[in-house]
Amino acid sequence: MGLWIGRGRKARRAYGLDEIALVPGELTINPNETDPSWEIAGRRFRVPIIASAMDGVVDVNFAVQLSKLGGLAVLNLEGIQTRYEDPGEVLQKIRNAGHEEATLLLQEIYRKPVQEKLIARRIEEIKRKGGVACVSSIPQKAEAFGKIAQEAGCDIFVVQSTVTTVKHLSTEYKTLDFHQFCKSMKMPVIIGNCVTYETTLELLETGAKALLIGIGPGAACTTRGVLGLGVPQVTATCDAAAARDFFYKKTGAYVPIIADGGMTTGGDICKAFACGADAVMVGSAFARCKEAPGGGYHWGMATPHANLPRGTRIHVGTTGALEEILFGPARMDDGTQNLMGALQTCMGNVGARNVRELQLVDIIIAPSIKTEGKVFQQAQRVGMGK
Repeated sequence: MGLWIGRGRKARRAYGLDEIALVPGELTINPNETDPSWEIAGRRFRVPIIASAMDGVVDVNFAVQLSKLGGLAVLNLEGIQTRYEDPGEVLQKIRNAGHEEATLLLQEIYRKPVQEKLIARRIEEIKRKGGVACVSSIPQKAEAFGKIAQEAGCDIFVVQSTVTTVKHLSTEYKTLDFHQFCKSMKMPVIIGNCVTYETTLELLETGAKALLIGIGPGAACTTRGVLGLGVPQVTATCDAAAARDFFYKKTGAYVPIIADGGMTTGGDICKAFACGADAVMVGSAFARCKEAPGGGYHWGMATPHANLPRGTRIHVGTTGALEEILFGPARMDDGTQNLMGALQTCMGNVGARNVRELQLVDIIIAPSIKTEGKVFQQAQRVGMGK
């Protein structure tokens, strides 16, 4: 498999979301009668769109609001919310910073150590206000933070890094035993991120209850530019879905995969599900909400890295309330609002009653899908021409 790229060297062709399209079905369904919900460890969520663990997207109030709408938001345990008693003042500094100074300012802000008491406090605040508490940590801090989170009543724990593997070598720090960690946790553990069939299969065998799929496609992520690393999201999701299905046939355990990053519109989200995702994780789409703490700004988790930033601060603006972004009515013409309406309408048009059926629809390679016949939209920078 693969194409020759030079003498004695082959490369596999991979595809991104902009290069494919979904084929309408022979049967169509009333969108209101489709079921886009997903399930993790026996817990069902009617909104399969998860808010990523980014400080410009999720704080306590945002997590609570999304929970009440039927979704899930992930709070970053190594972010501003757990480093500062009053994160609002710090967020204001980030919003006011000029483009040239933004990364340096973020590096300075994130030098302050995480306060363990704030980890418990933020989780307790989410729970007290009626939200689902889902939090994220890098593998090196997972054992310590996981214990605190569990004692505070956390519902779901995410272990996340740019690239996560079961086999990780280091002489500088203790590596996390994912098998033991998942076994010891009394709450479901989600692990990410990965993009290959083999790594997905190995991570599935750890006892994780879901996996995050995607390296580098996020709107604020620069990993692909800084490291030259990543697999386009269509191919990554399809490969991970194949591993999930093989694992299910082998063990009888169905472990959902979550496509993480690269989706800004309803169409992107629909394509990710068709490629095999059980849920999706997005950042910039939610960063546009009035409830998002970034105030229209969005930055990746690796942006403040002290030595090698792999993200940037971007301005996405504030376009509507969280409920409008998810359920409409859409006031924008570019597919960034009423994401759930778009998903259910797509499901109706391809004849999928649920996400499992959406994963089986016909997909075509269509590099002109966003440009064909759209010359006026492009010239006037409206709709799909933005």
